[in-house]
Amino acid sequence: MTMERKIKLKTLNNYITCKICRGYLIDATTVTECLHTFCKSCLVKHLEENNTCPTCKIVIHQSHPLQYISFDRTMQDIVYKLVPELQKTECDKEKEFYRIRGLQNPKDIPLANGESNGEHDADPHAEADYHRQDEQVNVCLECISSNLKTLKRRFIRCSAQATILHLKKFVAMKVLNGMEKYRDIDILCNDELLGKDHTLKFVYVTRWRFQNPPLTLQYRPRIDI
Repeated sequence: MTMERKIKLKTLNNYITCKICRGYLIDATTVTECLHTFCKSCLVKHLEENNTCPTCKIVIHQSHPLQYISFDRTMQDIVYKLVPELQKTECDKEKEFYRIRGLQNPKDIPLANGESNGEHDADPHAEADYHRQDEQVNVCLECISSNLKTLKRRFIRCSAQATILHLKKFVAMKVLNGMEKYRDIDILCNDELLGKDHTLKFVYVTRWRFQNPPLTLQYRPRIDI
């Protein structure tokens, strides 16, 4: 006969909370240098003014700390499974965000079969072309270095969930003839270096909100300072 041992959630809080905001991890993001994890928005805001880990104070990178953080899907899945209703609460907050601004939530856009994106999100096994149904972003990629080729087609349209890393690989494939050379590419917005895990949605909202589309990004050879 096996006995179940119940563990109180508070005994795990130290492992699943953000050391910056003290709340449960949302969009859990890990510093690759020391493996400390925080909410993505908390960590990005911290790194705009600092280049050290908020917990251990290790220098992440002298000039480009945002390139050394990574979304931790496993940790986020653990948090959502351990904390009842947290995922639903965050989903409700997202819906309220769009509602009070009079915007349509991308997850509520009807699919061809009459269902909504939200319904597909609730069923992880639902068959759908998620990226095609995502909110879309128009992007212009401009070369700002004479050492790289200019793209023949500067304008692309892609999912708002695509990341800067995806764009780096795309540019590397087109101008360096090899996707694996993405580490040799920097991508910037308004002359600000962007972290590889930033989504285009995040960049648009935080760097391009009051400017006309398309979202204009620049690429150049990577510069180490």
